[in-house]
Amino acid sequence: MTESLLNVTNLRTEFRIGGEQIPVVRGISFSVQQGETVGLVGESGSGKSVTALSLLGLLPDPPAHIAGGSVRLQGDELVGKPEKFLRSVRGARIAMVFQDPFASLNPTMTLGEQIAEPIRLHKHLGRREAKQEALRLLHAVRIPSPETRYGQYPHEVSGGQRQRVMIAIAFACHPALLIADEPTTALDVTVQAQILGLMADMQRTTDTGILLITHDFGVVAQVCDRVLVMYAGQIVETGTTEQIFRAPSHPYTQGLLASLPQSGKDRTGHLQSMPGQAPNITELPTGCPFYARCPHRMPDICPIHEPEAFETEPGHAARCYLYDPTLPVAMRRSI
Repeated sequence: MTESLLNVTNLRTEFRIGGEQIPVVRGISFSVQQGETVGLVGESGSGKSVTALSLLGLLPDPPAHIAGGSVRLQGDELVGKPEKFLRSVRGARIAMVFQDPFASLNPTMTLGEQIAEPIRLHKHLGRREAKQEALRLLHAVRIPSPETRYGQYPHEVSGGQRQRVMIAIAFACHPALLIADEPTTALDVTVQAQILGLMADMQRTTDTGILLITHDFGVVAQVCDRVLVMYAGQIVETGTTEQIFRAPSHPYTQGLLASLPQSGKDRTGHLQSMPGQAPNITELPTGCPFYARCPHRMPDICPIHEPEAFETEPGHAARCYLYDPTLPVAMRRSI
């Protein structure tokens, strides 16, 4: 069996705060296959964006640093590599679409120049050839009048068009992996659907693997093949999209899905919500970090020992003692 496009093993990222090393990403492992879309979901503050920046080596050191683990892209280790090597990887083999395109685009450069820049850097094309490729990409992401847009600045186009430009930049060098960090959060529903469809079309053309970071399960259901659910710096549940929606196993995943509006239900009713808040990453409790909010908590074990991931069915696992086969059935209780 060939190695996955992206293999992340026991990745740990820490921040130095007030003289202490605070674990923010706590030993996560996952993979992304070529042409696959994997969704990374969770509440704000769960560690999703820090995970993405860790993969790219974009976190400022200090205060952040990779404390351990492995990130392998097409068999090449990225953790610990010098900045010169990482610069050759970013944009060429791994690219990123950020949540806010207005903050990500350079306001002093035209849209066309920003698309052409990585093409010239990584493909070593001249200005004329790079411009032609940039115009082709503007057409591919369905921006009208590419010649006109090429010479415009970010403030002269809409938010949806800026995000299309970001996608054009990301796919400019046909990367093997695309990381999309909340790429549609700031857009209205109609434009969101267009952007997601555009990413899917570009993916089919290039066979790029996508790691999609989002808090929107509607987006996950629409575009993802597999799902990683993140909480307090850990991946607490993994499975195919069908498995996660059909039989969510971790109480946190169940709570997230239960809080979604359900069609056909009484519109006057209240949405369900989970009690409490995610723990402060600087003051994580011992044991399971979801213990205080969990409706199925077991006082004899959950607050004492942190659970490992237990398989609930082939390809589907949850970091919860409810699925620990070594515990008595009466203790685990059915959920």
